[in-house]
Amino acid sequence: MDTHVFGVTQSLNGKSWVWRPEPQEHLGLGLAQQLGLPELMGRLLAARGVDAGQAAIFLDPTLRAMLPDPSCMVDMDTAAARLADAVMQRETIGIFGDYDVDGACAAALMVTLLRRLGCPVLHHVPDRLTEGYGPNTEALRGMIERGAGLIVCVDCGTAAHTAFAPLHNAADIIVLDHHKSEGPPPAIYALVNPNRLDCASGLRQICAAAVAFLTAVALLRALRRRDFFADRAEPDLREYLDLVALATICDVMPLTGLNRAFVIQGLKVMARRARPGIAALMDVAKLAEPPTAMHCGFALGPRINASGRIAEADMGLRLLLAEDAEMAAALAQTLDAVNRQRQSVEAGVTTEALARAQAQVAGGHGVILLAQAGWHPGVVGIVAGRVKEKFNRPALVAGITDGVAKGSGRSVPGMDLGAAVIAARQSGILTTGGGHAMAAGFSAPETALSTLHEFLNARLATAALLPPAAELVLDGVLGAAGANAALAQMVARLGPFGMGNDEPVFVLPRARVVKADRIGKDGNTIRMMVEGESGGRLKALLFRAKEGPLTQALTRPGGAPLHLAGYLRAESWQGRVSAGFFITDAAPA
Repeated sequence: MDTHVFGVTQSLNGKSWVWRPEPQEHLGLGLAQQLGLPELMGRLLAARGVDAGQAAIFLDPTLRAMLPDPSCMVDMDTAAARLADAVMQRETIGIFGDYDVDGACAAALMVTLLRRLGCPVLHHVPDRLTEGYGPNTEALRGMIERGAGLIVCVDCGTAAHTAFAPLHNAADIIVLDHHKSEGPPPAIYALVNPNRLDCASGLRQICAAAVAFLTAVALLRALRRRDFFADRAEPDLREYLDLVALATICDVMPLTGLNRAFVIQGLKVMARRARPGIAALMDVAKLAEPPTAMHCGFALGPRINASGRIAEADMGLRLLLAEDAEMAAALAQTLDAVNRQRQSVEAGVTTEALARAQAQVAGGHGVILLAQAGWHPGVVGIVAGRVKEKFNRPALVAGITDGVAKGSGRSVPGMDLGAAVIAARQSGILTTGGGHAMAAGFSAPETALSTLHEFLNARLATAALLPPAAELVLDGVLGAAGANAALAQMVARLGPFGMGNDEPVFVLPRARVVKADRIGKDGNTIRMMVEGESGGRLKALLFRAKEGPLTQALTRPGGAPLHLAGYLRAESWQGRVSAGFFITDAAPA
C-alpha cells in the first residue's frame, strides 16, 4: 500500500510527500473538542506533542511561567557574585565575543547591561581570518593591559584551555557559552554552560545570548541582595529580549519550551523598535510590519553575520550597541552592502561546490567533504548548508590557504556532525574542531582531507542510506474556499516557527493556476491566483523562482491540475487581513 500523500514519490522538487505522524489516533480530534478549536488545529497541536494541559502555555508562553532559576546552572552563582563585585567596585570589564549573530547579541547584552550598571566596558570580536574562532591570548592580554580585571567570554571559550593558561594570574575569566564540552573545564573563575558535562540544568538547547540573559537575571538578583538598587533604578531586563530572540532564531535553536517564550516575548520588544541598531536594520531590510521569526532568520540575521564573514568582525556588535539613530543607520547601510557582497561571493562558491558534490554522491559517499583554494572561509558555512539541502547529506566545505583547510559543516536530523568532528580532532586528524549536532567548524592540513573524509564516512555510515532528497512532511489538506484569513490567523498562533517547531505544510489538491506573473526587483517571485478543485480561489506566491520544473509548471496558467504544497499565512495590507498560500513544492495531479 502506497503511504505517500496523493501517491507523490517524486515531486517537481524531487521530494517524496509523507504525512506528519500523529502520536495517537484521534488524539487531535479529542484535543480540538476539549479546547473548542477546529479539528485541524487539534491535530496540529497533537503532532507537536501538546496535550490539553499544555495547550494554554504553548499558545501563550510567558517568561513568568517558564523562566528557570539561573542557579540551576553550574557556576552561575559564582559568576554572578564575581560580576556583582565588579559592578560594586566599578571595575573595568572586558567582553570577548564571537562574530556570528548569537555572539554579537550575547556581547551586546552584557556590554549594555554592565555599562548601565556603571562599569567601564571594553569589547573585542576576533577577526575570522587573522584570529580564528574563540579566545586568543593576545587579544585577551590586550584588554587586560587596558585595565580589565575581569574578562567575560560569550558564545566561546568552553574549550579555550590553551588561550587562558598564560593569563591565570592576570585577570579573572568567566565564560558564558553553550557549545559542547568534551571534558574538564578550563582553569578559570567560572564556566556557565548548560552543555558542560556536569550541568544538570536541562537547558542544553538554549543559545549563548539566553545564557547571558540568565546571567543578567542572576547578577541583578545578587546586586539586589546587596542593596545596590536602594538609591537607583533597576534595569528592566525585558528590554534585552529582542537580542535573545534574534540570537535564538539565527543560531537555529529549537523553538520549543523556554526558547519559545524568549522568541515570542522578544519579537514583541523588537516590534517597538527601541533599539536603534535593530530598527535601522529593519529599515534597510524594508520591514514595515512587526518582525517575525522568518524576518530574523532571513533578513536581519544574515546582515549581522555578513560583517563577521567578509568585513570588520565587530561591525554587527557595534550596530547593536549604537545609541544614536544616525550612526545606527550608517552601520546598517554598510552591513547591507557587505551582505550583498557576501551573496555574490557565496553564489560563485556554491555553483562550484554543488557540481563537485554531485560527483561525490554518485561515488557513494555518505558525507560530502569539499575543499578548494580560493574559496572564502567566510561563506563556507552557508555553502555547506546549500549542499546539505540539495543532497540531503551531511556536508562540510572548506577554503584552503597556505596548505591549511578551514571550513564549516552542516548536518541533517539524526546525524550528529559535531560529535563526529570532535572525534576526528581527538583522533589527530584535525587541528581544531567542534560544534553541535547540526553544525560544526574545523581546520586541518590539506594533506589530511582524504583521511578526514574516510573517517566521517565511517563515523556517519548510515548517511549513505539517506534518500537523495529529504521528505516533505505534510500536515493536512486544505480547500481553496476554506483557506481563509481566520484559519491563517489561527495557524499563526502555533508560531514562531523554526527548528523543533516546523511551520505546518498543507496541500491544495488538484488546484489550477488561473493567473501567474513575475514580480519583485529581480523577478524572482511568482505571484499567482489558484483555483481549488471544488471552487474557491486563493492568492499564492513562490519565492526564489529559479528556472526548473516547479517554476515552469506554475507559470503555465490553464495547464494541468497540480497538487500544491505550501504554507498558509495571514497577510496584512492597509488594515485588511487576507490569506496567502506560499508554495514550496508541487506535483502533477
